Amino acid sequence: MDKQNKLIEIVRRVAGKPIDIAPVDSLFESGLLDSFTLPDLVNELESEFSIRIPDSDLNPRKFDSVERIQAYLDNHRS
Repeated sequence: MDKQNKLIEIVRRVAGKPIDIAPVDSLFESGLLDSFTLPDLVNELESEFSIRIPDSDLNPRKFDSVERIQAYLDNHRS
């Protein structure tokens, strides 16, 4: 499974519902995620990719779309 599909699966688990969203679509504007589910998303990302995301990065803009999450992960260094 490629990284983008893994991310979509993580968003699906955190949202608790099936999703059909393009990689550039806003996860927050669409209502799939909100400020309460952001920590759950970050926990799943940390677990899946064996990384540590600092609290200072808990900003919805950084995780607003599958594309942004992938870019964040590609640039993240533990």
